[in-house]
Amino acid sequence: MNSKPLSEQRVGMIGIGLMGHGIAGSIQRAGWPLNFLEHPGNQPVDELVAKGAVAFTEGADLARHSDVIIICVTGTPQVEAVLFSEGGVLQGIQPGTIVIDCSTAIPSSTVKIAEAVEAAGGRFLDAPMTRTPKEAAEGRLNLIVGGDPDLFEALLPLLRSYAENITHAGPVGSGHTLKLLHNFVSVGFSTVLAEAAACAERGGIDAEVLVDVLAQGGGAGTVLERLRPYILSRDPSGFRFSIANAHKDLGYYVAMASDLDAARDTASGIAQVLGEAESLGFAQAPVPELVSILADGKRS
Repeated sequence: MNSKPLSEQRVGMIGIGLMGHGIAGSIQRAGWPLNFLEHPGNQPVDELVAKGAVAFTEGADLARHSDVIIICVTGTPQVEAVLFSEGGVLQGIQPGTIVIDCSTAIPSSTVKIAEAVEAAGGRFLDAPMTRTPKEAAEGRLNLIVGGDPDLFEALLPLLRSYAENITHAGPVGSGHTLKLLHNFVSVGFSTVLAEAAACAERGGIDAEVLVDVLAQGGGAGTVLERLRPYILSRDPSGFRFSIANAHKDLGYYVAMASDLDAARDTASGIAQVLGEAESLGFAQAPVPELVSILADGKRS
């Protein structure tokens, strides 16, 4: 790291979306000076600016004025664009600058990105997150971190400003690998439950009875509690994760499993279900709405 104490280092944020906005606010509350990259996909930034955040129009300029850069964008293509494009971060990175990628990405790309950052004189951690925008705003995310253990330890005070549970998964790429494993299980279970609930609906099973039976047996757990409000009353608020993002993450998982020559038939089937829902115009619908999509027989 550079010679400044961590408490005095300026943090640059790229991606002030639903998750990134909460991260940025948490970092500011903890006392770090904040920069951010202007982008039409950002959430409103007036409050951040009022508290001293400085906007930059190019990644290279943001990098020149930041000691730590946190990337929180949709996925691998966006991370690569942020870093490698004309005017991107790598054109302005300074010796000792730290890049933390909180996005969900394909691990093989992550390893190449880390090599490029280090070749430019910087250091890199992949630190994808779980939980929701609510926990992001509260500074209570979960982080799964890959990278050098000494760098991880040095950055813990900053990471703790926006995360409650932080796991060091191993070397660079391990964070993104474990995040994809997590999302495969989470989204996979959610898709299985949505399909079961849709089948139950078509079979005339009362939703309350279905949920009660699952909760008392092998279907109990976080996924059931997330989808319960939708199954019972068509309230999607328990899992505000879009079908498009779920499909993207399953695609990344399949790509990773292919790179590893690992079994992936189940993941491919789940990705197909999500892809069909997306192609029918439900890309931005939250995952719980799969129940209705499948129950209505809307298949391509």
